[in-house]
Amino acid sequence: MLNRRTFLSHAGLATAALAIPEALRAGSGPADWRLALADVPGDIATRRLRRVHGRAPAALKGTLYRNGPARFRRGGSASGHWFDGDGMIRAWEIDDGDARLAARFVDTPKRRLEEARGAMVVPGFGTPAGPDVPVSSSDDTNAANTSVMMAGGKLLALWEAGSATEVDPRTLATLGQKSFSPELKHMPFLAHPRIEPDGRIWNLGLSGRSALVWRLSASGALEASQIVPLPRASYMHDFTATARHLVIVLQPWLQDRMGLPYVDSLTWRPERGTQVMVIDKADLTRSRIFELPAFAFFHLGDAWEEADGTIRFDGCLEADPSFGSTAARAMVAGVHIDTPHPALTMIALHPGGRATLTSSGIMAEFPRCDPRQAGLPRTRTVHVGGYIKGAPFAHAVGVWDWAKERDDAYDFGARQLVEEFVPHDRWLVGTTINLDARATELHVLDAANVARGPLVTWRANVALPYGFHGNFVSA
Repeated sequence: MLNRRTFLSHAGLATAALAIPEALRAGSGPADWRLALADVPGDIATRRLRRVHGRAPAALKGTLYRNGPARFRRGGSASGHWFDGDGMIRAWEIDDGDARLAARFVDTPKRRLEEARGAMVVPGFGTPAGPDVPVSSSDDTNAANTSVMMAGGKLLALWEAGSATEVDPRTLATLGQKSFSPELKHMPFLAHPRIEPDGRIWNLGLSGRSALVWRLSASGALEASQIVPLPRASYMHDFTATARHLVIVLQPWLQDRMGLPYVDSLTWRPERGTQVMVIDKADLTRSRIFELPAFAFFHLGDAWEEADGTIRFDGCLEADPSFGSTAARAMVAGVHIDTPHPALTMIALHPGGRATLTSSGIMAEFPRCDPRQAGLPRTRTVHVGGYIKGAPFAHAVGVWDWAKERDDAYDFGARQLVEEFVPHDRWLVGTTINLDARATELHVLDAANVARGPLVTWRANVALPYGFHGNFVSA
């Protein structure tokens, strides 16, 4: 059993002054999609949005909190990867048919140091360290830029390799890094916790071939934590869970050396295949391993277990990790590299040890499911898609029905960049970047009739960079 110090030492916190390739510095001419990675100079004060068309459902009241990187450049220097920009929390509030926006940077040690130096110097997923950058734990590099979670009235900004950061849900002011207990300070807390319908929270923290399993109450209080060994040191952004099991997908994108930037410590080993580790929630020492052909991934849908013991879950699977390893680095420099888009695929783990993959036939990302059904049988998956060759972002949102093998989708068109949409009750709520208006828009769609298009659209007077993940919190 690893102790906390040994666990953290496996995270590879040594700095490495690796140069960004010259090809990634120059760019290759104007491209509208670059608006999605433009820098925001400062916080966005609360402002009312302009309703473009439609009417908001009367019963829809609450706030869509979203997180994503919003500052990539300082003083002639730039982040070495899309994933390393400063996190900014966006609050899209809907009430009485109106909508408002406020946005604020998360005040992290990383951001404070880089503001003081006027340069992007803190190492990260794909950014090398500048000179004399102190890194004593992963939280010195924590960008707090990936997702958000509400627990016990506390809003937490999440990042996959470090602590959650508490943010005031009303003012969006940063309250500090969250330690669920003094003994677990600085332990990693993934950006994709799995939340049961009663509010209990499960999450992982990864370090090499070990995972810390977190179990929190609905109020966000620590119930239990335990380190479990993994069969390999696989890159992992997401995991999933049934009502009874944790499901950990171990792709063959393996950490075979220590150092930062982290992506340079990973090697793609497709000959090793993909493994899926299933762990009993009631006894974390009980696990099974399933073998699958090699694939890469970032995001998975909720899992469920059938009467015969078969576990099913979907994910957006890629042929290889070239987007994360190469294309997402080039994007900061304004360069687009075509890589295979992920395919929405159902994975089945059968009781006898056999595992199968069934593709939907559509290219998709950001799979989301109704949170009221988390860990329970379902047939529908919310996703974005509608990719266009020569550009990196989605242009459509849809709901794939696995039983009917049909996609109920709405295409916003080539001039809109579609971000993640989240299901809430009878609706889908999400944002797009309107390239012609140079503004971010907020939309509400009928989850049962997505092809109809937005029931209501509001437009901000600012374009925010393309964000990653969010959740809707009812008023």
